Amino acid sequence: MIYFDHNATTPIDDRVLDAMLPFLKTFYGNPSSLYRLGRVASSAIDAAREQLAALLGVQLGQIVFTGGGTEANNQALAILAPKAGLAISAIEHPSVIEPARNLKNLGHELTLLDVDANGQVTQDAIDEVIRLRPDLVSIMLANNETGVVQNISHYADQLRAQDIKVHTDAVQALGKIPVDFNSLGVHLMSLSSHKIYGPKGCGALVFDKSVTVKPILLGGGQEQGLRAGTENVAAIIGFGMAAELAKAELAERHAHLLKLRKLLEHGLSTIPGLIIFAEQAERLPNTVQIGIQGLDGEMLLMQLDQKSIAISSGSACASGMREPSPVLVAMGIDPALAKSAIRISLGKANTEAEIIEFIKQLKLLIEKG
Repeated sequence: MIYFDHNATTPIDDRVLDAMLPFLKTFYGNPSSLYRLGRVASSAIDAAREQLAALLGVQLGQIVFTGGGTEANNQALAILAPKAGLAISAIEHPSVIEPARNLKNLGHELTLLDVDANGQVTQDAIDEVIRLRPDLVSIMLANNETGVVQNISHYADQLRAQDIKVHTDAVQALGKIPVDFNSLGVHLMSLSSHKIYGPKGCGALVFDKSVTVKPILLGGGQEQGLRAGTENVAAIIGFGMAAELAKAELAERHAHLLKLRKLLEHGLSTIPGLIIFAEQAERLPNTVQIGIQGLDGEMLLMQLDQKSIAISSGSACASGMREPSPVLVAMGIDPALAKSAIRISLGKANTEAEIIEFIKQLKLLIEKG
């Protein structure tokens, strides 16, 4: 199997699994328990928090472990007071779009920020948001489909000056490009473990101490009283180890992925009629989204699957939808071309040989029509 869908999920790193295993069997205590088994689990969570904090450049008290990026995004938007205004970019992940729509139904004013043909938020959109003065603006750091990276620090500086809170979904960016919370200038940031070779079912919300974060799960006083429920200890340990490895290997991974992406794009450039979406924009080093007029993206995905090549037609959290990608539509892409889209997202274990084989098989399938 050639696996080219790392933006959907990554295989767990062996070193991460090794760190988790003792907490799945030997150190099984509840972290809230006062006896030794509980204290060991609690200390391990503290260590994982330190590993993630070191990657992001934040203090330990700024991190709340969650059940994943979706929960973190929902909790970030939950800081809004009743009827408070919210603005989100038109290219957000469903885990931001859907809670935003729900807030609108509850009486909150919702504004969509336009993007240009490269999928980048426009200055006009920021100016309009400043005029409207919502309480919170959410703009993702890197798009899960196109890989386009937003200039979050530039936007955040302007919005902060107007006392507007800023949230960024950094799920796709973490581990691929530098992600420093303070340098970005945001108030809230969402993260996910399974995008950086950690386990599924674990994420984090990072917050500035000037923000009052509200729990969306009520119960015990875990996670500073901000996320009730017995902690998923092994997953948190795995997230911490994955964060430590991402920090140590970031430069190496970035260089490897960018080299593979350039090889991939060179091969794609030899296919007549193929378009690389947002080709001129700053993008993640691992992500390429393409369209081929007249082809069905999901059909092509299934044909590649028969060749033991795993790719995606877009967001894994919106799979099964026959409508064109809302991200591409927001960029002004023709809906018919948008329906042909497939996304190739590379990982640290991928090789040049796999890129060459993929290009070969893609050309054969396109020739067959």
